[in-house]
Order: sequence, then C-alpha cells, then structure tokens
Amino acid sequence: MQSASDRHEYPAHWEADVVLRDGGTARIRPITVDDAERLVSFYEQVSDESKYYRFFAPYPRLSAKDVHRFTHHDFVDRVGLAATVGGEFIATVRYDRIGADGAAAPAPADEAEVAFLVQDAHQGRGVASALLEHIAAVARERGIRRFAAEVLPANTKMIKVFTDAGYTQKRSFEDGVVHLEFGLEPTERSLAVQRAREQRAEARSVRRLLAPGSVAVIGTGRTPGGIGRSVLGNLREAGFTGDLYAVNKAFPEDLEELDGVPAHRSVRDIDGHVDLAVVAVPADRVPEVVAECGEHGVQGLVVLTAGYAESGPEGLERQRELVRHARAYGMRLIGPNAFGIINTSPGVRLNASLAPQMPRPGRIGLFAQSGAIGVALLSRLHRRGGGVTGITGVSTFVSSGNRADVSGNDVLQYWYDDPDTDVALMYLESIGNPRKFTRLARRTAAAKPLVVVQGAGTAPQGHAVRATRLPRATVSALLRQAGVIRVDTITELVDAGLLLARQPLPRGPRVAILGNSESLGLLTYDACLSEGLRPQPPLDLTTEASAEDFHAALAHALADETCDAVVVTAIPAIGEASPDDGELAQALRSAAATGPAKPVLVVHVELGGLAEALSAATSTAPRARTAPPAPAAAEAEAEATGTGTTGAVTAPAGTTPGASGTGPTGSAPAATAPTTPTGTPPAPAAEPGEPAERSRTSGDAHLIPAYPAAERAVRALAEAVKYAQWRREAADPGKVPEHEDIDEKGAAALIGGLLARGQGLTLGTEETSELLGRYGIPVRRAVPAPTPDEAVRAAGVLGYPVALKATAPHLRHRADLGGVRLDLADEEQLRRAYAELAELFGAPQQLRPVVQAMAPRGVDTVVRAVIDPAAGAVLSFGLAGAASQLLGDMAHRLIPVTDRDATSLVRSIRTAPLLFGWRGSAPVDTPALEELLLRVSRLVDDHPEVVAVTLEPVVVAPHGLSVLGASVRLAPPPARDDLGPRTLPLY
Repeated sequence: MQSASDRHEYPAHWEADVVLRDGGTARIRPITVDDAERLVSFYEQVSDESKYYRFFAPYPRLSAKDVHRFTHHDFVDRVGLAATVGGEFIATVRYDRIGADGAAAPAPADEAEVAFLVQDAHQGRGVASALLEHIAAVARERGIRRFAAEVLPANTKMIKVFTDAGYTQKRSFEDGVVHLEFGLEPTERSLAVQRAREQRAEARSVRRLLAPGSVAVIGTGRTPGGIGRSVLGNLREAGFTGDLYAVNKAFPEDLEELDGVPAHRSVRDIDGHVDLAVVAVPADRVPEVVAECGEHGVQGLVVLTAGYAESGPEGLERQRELVRHARAYGMRLIGPNAFGIINTSPGVRLNASLAPQMPRPGRIGLFAQSGAIGVALLSRLHRRGGGVTGITGVSTFVSSGNRADVSGNDVLQYWYDDPDTDVALMYLESIGNPRKFTRLARRTAAAKPLVVVQGAGTAPQGHAVRATRLPRATVSALLRQAGVIRVDTITELVDAGLLLARQPLPRGPRVAILGNSESLGLLTYDACLSEGLRPQPPLDLTTEASAEDFHAALAHALADETCDAVVVTAIPAIGEASPDDGELAQALRSAAATGPAKPVLVVHVELGGLAEALSAATSTAPRARTAPPAPAAAEAEAEATGTGTTGAVTAPAGTTPGASGTGPTGSAPAATAPTTPTGTPPAPAAEPGEPAERSRTSGDAHLIPAYPAAERAVRALAEAVKYAQWRREAADPGKVPEHEDIDEKGAAALIGGLLARGQGLTLGTEETSELLGRYGIPVRRAVPAPTPDEAVRAAGVLGYPVALKATAPHLRHRADLGGVRLDLADEEQLRRAYAELAELFGAPQQLRPVVQAMAPRGVDTVVRAVIDPAAGAVLSFGLAGAASQLLGDMAHRLIPVTDRDATSLVRSIRTAPLLFGWRGSAPVDTPALEELLLRVSRLVDDHPEVVAVTLEPVVVAPHGLSVLGASVRLAPPPARDDLGPRTLPLY
C-alpha cells in the first residue's frame, strides 16, 4: 500500500466502522497512495463554498502536487483519514505535526495542525465529529498532545465541531481567522459528549430498523410456504402501515402482485425508497442481494438466512464478509440466522419475523439472541392457554441470531429513551463487551427496569472483542451493581417483567399477606423469608371469605403504613357466600385502586375461572396509543385465546375491557368508558413519552399480576424490592474520597522504574510494601527465617509475641493445615514451634518460614483487585479461608469505588454478620476496612499498570486492621476501548 520511503507500515488497526448521527454507518480508514482517484472524485463533488472554507480561497480543483501530498503519508508526522460509504470518500481529515514556530517538524514535537473536508451531501450527519475522535486517538498514539486549527469565522459548522467536542481548548481571533488550540487527552466532558453522541447514533440506527416506512421481503416464494412467503404473510396480517414489496429473482416478468403486494424481480426494480430489506435467500445469493440493496439505498437488513458462523469456519468467514459488505454501504444488519423483529406501535405494526401472530401492544421490550428463546418469550407473553401472563404486551422484539452487527448494546441504546418501552427483558447467550454493557445498563436501569437472563453461551463467533477472564458469578455481581435485575430462568424473566410492567416499585421489603388459605399464606410467608423480605404474619380470611372480605382486607393492608407490598393468596372457595372468579377479580382490582402506590400480587391455585378473568385484558399499552388491530391479527389473537394459569386481575370476561387495546377475544374496545367495580373511572393513562415510572402507576396499572406458585410471585417481588433500593441509592452514588497522604507521583515514579525491568512482573516483598505504603496501606513486616537462630534474631527485632508462618505455595493462607504458629511469647516457644513445623512439613527450604509480629485479634478478610481486559478494573472482598475459597462468598464492585460502594461491598457478603458482632462477638472496625478498600481502589484507578493486587489476610480488629500479606503484579495496562473513539465491533 505504501512506498518504500514511508516510515511505517499501513496501520490496519486504525480502520473502524462507525455509526453516524442519522443511524447510518461509515468506514474510517487511513488514506493511502492508492486513493488518488477516489480523492479527486470526492473533491469534485464538494461545493465551491466548502472548498473555500477549507483553503481560504477559491480552489476549484486539486493539482497533481496536492493529490500527491494528500495521499502520501508517513503515518507518524503526516496522517490522513477518510470516511467512506460504498467504497467512496464522503469526508477526509488530516494532521501535520508542527513545531513551536508553526512549521512542519518531526517528533518529539507534540502539536499538529488539523483540517477537515466533508462532502456537502453528508454534512449534518456527524461525520466530522466521528473523524475528530479517530484522528485525535491516532495523534495520541503518535505522541501528539495538542491540535491547532484555523477556521474562517463564517464556517460555523466546523467551529461547532471543535467547540462541542469537549476538549480543553483556547480560542483567539487574528487576521480574520479563528485560531483554535485544544488538548487531546480525554476529559470528563469529552467522554460525556462522545457517549451522548454514541447513544443517539446507535438508537437511531435501531429505530431505522424497527420503524421503517417501507419493507421489501427478498426471497418470497411463488407458492405458499417457505420463510420469505411466511414473513410476507406475517407483515400483511399484522397490518404493516408502510409500503410492502415482494422480491424474488425467479418471479415471472409479467407478475405484478403476490397476495396483493407489489412483486419485483429485484429490489432495483422498485420505484420507491426501501428502508428495510428482509433477506430470506440461500446463503450463496446473499452477497448479490446485499449489493443490490446497498446500491438502491436500503437503510438496514434483517437476514434470516442460516449457514454462517453457526455452521463452521467457512460460515464464519462468510459472516464476516457479510458484515463488511453491509457496512460498506452504510447499512446496519440484524442476523444472520435471525428470527426477526417486531414493533407493535400502532403507527408501524411491523412483524418482520417468523412469529405467526403479532404480540399484543404493550410496554415490554424483548431481546433474545436465540430464536428458540425468542419464540418461548413471545409465546409466554402472548398466549393465554398455559401462558405466564395474559395481560402484558410487547413494544418491540428483536431476535438477533448470530448477532453479527446489531447487538444487545444497540437495542439498549434504543430502549433507553423509547417512550413506548417501560421494561426491558433480555436473554443473552453472552456479553461480548461487558464494560460497555455495564455502562449502558446502569444508565438504562436508572430510567426503567432491565431484567436479564444470561445463558451459557460464549462470545458471538466472529466478534473481535476481548473475552473476560472473570468468573461468571463475578460478572453477575457486576451487572447487579449496575442495576440489572439478574435472574436465572426464562420463567423468572417473564415473572419479573409482568410485575414491573404494571405495578409500582415497592418502597421497602415489608410485605402483607392475606387470603383464604392458611397453608398457602404460610408458604408465601416462608418464601418471603427465604428471599430476604420482611413479611407480616399472614391474615387468614378462611375459605368462606366473600369478595367483600377480600376487598376490605386488601384495602386495609394497602392503607397500612407498615406495609410496602401485598401478596393475595386464593384457592377454590366453598360455601354459599363464596365469590365466583369474576367477582373476586373485580373486588381485588377495585381494592388495589385505593392504594396505587403499592404493588399487589396474587398467588392462585386451581382457579380456572379466576385465571380466565385474570387474563381478560389483552394489552398494557396506554389507551392514548392503542388502535384496533388489523382484522387478520384480531382473528389470530382470537384463535390463540384460552385459559391462562397466570395473568392479571381485571374485569371479568364479558365486561368492559378497561384499558386494554383489544377486547378479550381480540375485538376492538367498547366505546363505553371503563369503570372500576366501585363505579369510579380508572386514573388516566400516561401520555406517550412520559417517564416509565408514571405510566406504571396510571390507567391500566390496576391490572394485578398473578402467579400459580407462591415462590414465583415472591421471587419477582424480591427482585423488584432490590431494584427499587438500587434506584434510591443510585440517586446518590457517593464520592471517591481524597486522601491527603497518598503519594500518587511517587508511586508513578516507582512503577515506572520497576516496569523498566520487564513487561510484567510480580513485586517482591519490599517493593510491594513500598508501593502500598505510598497509598497509606502499611503491610506488617515478615522477616524470612531460614534457620531457628535467624528466627530468634528476627523476633528480637520485631518484639514478642510473634507468629511463625510457612510461606511455601502449598501452605500459604492455609492455617487449617497447621503451617502457622501464633502468640509465641519467648525464644523457647519459638524454637519449639520451628521444630514442629520442620517435623511436619520438611526442611526449612521447603517451608520458607517467616516471623511476623502478632497483630490484634480480629476477623481474617481478603481484598483483591484485578484489571480484566473486557470488564475493566474490579475490586473484590470476602472473608479469608473457606468462606471465599470453598463457598465463593465474595462481593465485587467496579473501580473506581465510592464511599457508598465500599460500605455496601463490606455488607454484601453472606458472612458479613461475622464483622458486626455475630453471636456476641465484638464488632470489628468496618470504617477502617472501608477506607482500605477505597485506598486499593484509588491505587488501581490511578495506575492502570497495577493489574493485580491481593491483600491476604487482612485482620480486622475492633480497633484498626493489619495487612499481614500482600502481592502486587505490574504490567503494561490493557488498552481501554471505552476511552477511545466510537467504533463498531470489528471482524
């Protein structure tokens, strides 16, 4: 690619795909000598005004000298990048290293002049902002710390690109030119700007897929059956509101329509614009189809075709080429091997999937990598017969298949500010980028609940992402720290979604239990205790309880200030006064309306009629957003109607359907205004775009989730309680304290000197103590004692009493093996202990004995920090010994840790009571322990070269603590992709 005179090889790692402001994609890559014709063609399409802004004078064409200059780079002092779509340039940026006098200069000069040129047709798409991020990252890599730019005052768009980037900058005006100078180190503001742009761009890219104005199904069979023909039928029956086209290369030339849909032999033959193409052709024909779509201006693809990474190495390479091909044309891609996508919004009604029935409109967003799991989720949320819920509908559904391009991260970006989604449910076979997912999950969870099941899969085949080395349990703990509601099964996923979609969040763990079965109430009580809730004694209404009894008891419980949530239990009743199922459903719903700020759940057993009443509502979408379904969809829903085992308490079948968008059999809602059993109308539904929290407590929020087992209901409630607590704490995340005694510069100098010895090393005892001491973490001195006499001399220096420890790898931290002798008060005891250890474990060379001054008695703990290449820096804490090693009782937090994080970290382990005076023992000094955690966090955060720290044991006494053992490993830090420019995963 480069001539022999170039000083560096072509930097392929600078190539990247990016999502632009409008949701389209572009490829950014270095400009080479082979780009001369592309550069000339690009320049010819730029307006005279833009050329004037670039060169400060009329500049109609590039000279041969200009072309040579702009295409020959050494990739060190002179660098040019281009943004391309379809292989053609749409924008360029370059820098030239300069000295203090503004003239060209080689390194070590650390300033460069930067200039942009964007094709007019692509201005306003955020191309320049993306190029600035990438050229800045390249410059930092080459030792450049500042950019300078000169801009004409009238070029307000380019001035805005620089000023909005968030870098620290200086601005001056001289000789009619605006001079800008800014540092390239990422700042808090520049990262915030970058991530806000990332969110908007990725959300729009998904929105273009989920809300297209036109869809072409490519691969539609001429005869009924087959994937393409099925998807076309599903789109028609769902009532898709946009233009629909059937495409098949084998169509007869005179065929104009198929099932009432315009038919074409190629997408090129379609006169109108096509936003989305659903591809269902054999794998060997997909490249041809992608090229036709790209040339026709299609914005996105859903590839249902299989035979890619899931089929082996050849399929993997085919998949990589598919992604490269699609992105080259600026298209995003769902799949391949996808099940499809769904959007129930009345303005879209898109069912571009293999699901034969359109789900009910609702407030839950679904994402599943697996098509089979996607089918199961849709089935449970849609059907009544045996379904988990008959009330909760879907806003959007994405089944990503091989997840080659669009991933769960992209869909999270879309759901974050989607006004139609209140709850997000995700089935993830893997988390390809834990650091980014955790960041996005934390932001999303602060606005709406995010429930996740993580399967046992690996990273998507073909993704060039770093694999995490963290245990699965650690990743789960970090997700919970980010506000993710982490569940283990699909059943739990839907159970939690059902509760969170239609009920308010509980204010605390106090639970009232009432019902007509004492035994079921006790089961519910025990389940609450098992889940860490605080249940009140169950109220038994007896099996003869009437609907009025249930209504009065529930209303009273909701009015009780000592209650945060209510679980109602119901079994088949006996006696003349016993309510029928519809009457009971009405009573519970009307009572729940008296306390709309508290969640209500129902546990029912063998109540078929009640289950049908619980499933009477067919939508959870706000009434202002609902619309009658297309006739075909209504018929499909009517056919699917059956008896549910889990649903929602609402008006019984045959009465006004209330807030549902469709009636019990899928018919249009009655015109009569719905009322509660007491005659008062329900609260109005939330307006579109209002916060999810408000919409869950208005209108059809009186629909009460019901479960066929107490354990399932209580588990869902417990997750809601924990999530509500996280929301409250997230509002005040705490702060990272400043410690005046920390010597950050001294530690940096020490680390630099140590790393000069090699690329990675474990520090010795003295070096470890010195480095930790710079951060106010003293380590008790341990003196090697290769002979009994040296042990005695060491004890004389340290002072009695002392401890004698064997530090051989197989004995370290294994007090249970007898390799430690404590409280040795004098020389005689020390020599006797030394002899015992030698007799038990062998010669001193095998024991590696050390002598250490005794520390105050307390609880032995362990503190660890590690930098994971995928998840980032993680701080872990637990009790030393069996609790952490055998039971895995460790708690984890992402670094940097705040004071609130440190407090919760200490209290998160199951064995935490041992620190707080369990069974009459003395409570230990947890404030000192929290300060130690904060200091370790600061050390790793300030110096990413510290890739691993272990403090074990840390003996926490009633007053103070002692670090008895420590190890530190240094290495060049792994690259942080979250601090670099925005990019899509590479292939």
